[in-house]
Amino acid sequence: MSITHQADPAKRARLRWRARRGLLENDLLITRFLDAHEEALSDDEVDAFSRLMDLSDNDLMDLLLARKEPDGELDLPQVHALLARMRAA
Repeated sequence: MSITHQADPAKRARLRWRARRGLLENDLLITRFLDAHEEALSDDEVDAFSRLMDLSDNDLMDLLLARKEPDGELDLPQVHALLARMRAA
């Protein structure tokens, strides 16, 4: 049985580390979201978050500001739901 994100402090620390971005705007938006919601994220939301963190800064910014919607491998219900929460934060 694997340890869930919420039960493992090391996994939580890695998630926060991955959230550090080169664009200050992304960094501010993501940090604000994590400060408010990190402890309540489900494993599906952590997976969606990790997928978003694989994007380039500019692509991530376009999604966070709703200039674009997820497509291709990111066009998943959990990614759309997480983006809605992040945009509202």
